[in-house]
Amino acid sequence: KRAIVTGASRGIGLEIARMLLSEGANVVICARDPQQLERALNDLRKTANGRKIVGQTADVANPGEVARLFEFADRELAGLDILINNAGVGIFRPAAELTIEEWNRVIGTNLSGTFYCSHEALARFRRSGGGSIINIGSLAGKNSIPGGAAYNASKFGLNGFSEAMMLDHRRENVRVSYIMPGSVDTEFAGE
Repeated sequence: KRAIVTGASRGIGLEIARMLLSEGANVVICARDPQQLERALNDLRKTANGRKIVGQTADVANPGEVARLFEFADRELAGLDILINNAGVGIFRPAAELTIEEWNRVIGTNLSGTFYCSHEALARFRRSGGGSIINIGSLAGKNSIPGGAAYNASKFGLNGFSEAMMLDHRRENVRVSYIMPGSVDTEFAGE
């Protein structure tokens, strides 16, 4: 299998990429920070066991960068079977204290970025006959939290988007799921 994992330079995304490699997949990872991306690639190459692991810097909130990421994956993997939408931003403060820029960053990454990546993957899945999209959500997509105005909105939206996409594309051999982890000990909050 051939997979893209967004937000894979650390935390959940890094461990998903590691597991995909251990299961025999070839993997493209992305992250915004080139140094973190390179550290993750060096780490993953130690246990790749002959599987391809390559990376590309990309901010999933930028549709142009997403298009370049998928073009990179086309060249490197010669196809796509799995998309893991993991990239996320967590800024936690009451709505009255959020700046417009913070709101846009959270919604742009967590929700719009998932759409941009899924849109690119779906075009490829239509040509190849199917594939899988797994969106990493959060329990905050079901349960509101204090200070979670932007984050809750993005994750509630992600759940609805995932369910609608599943209904729209299930007859095209496209599987769409979302996972809602609770708190995980990573360097996530306040990015």
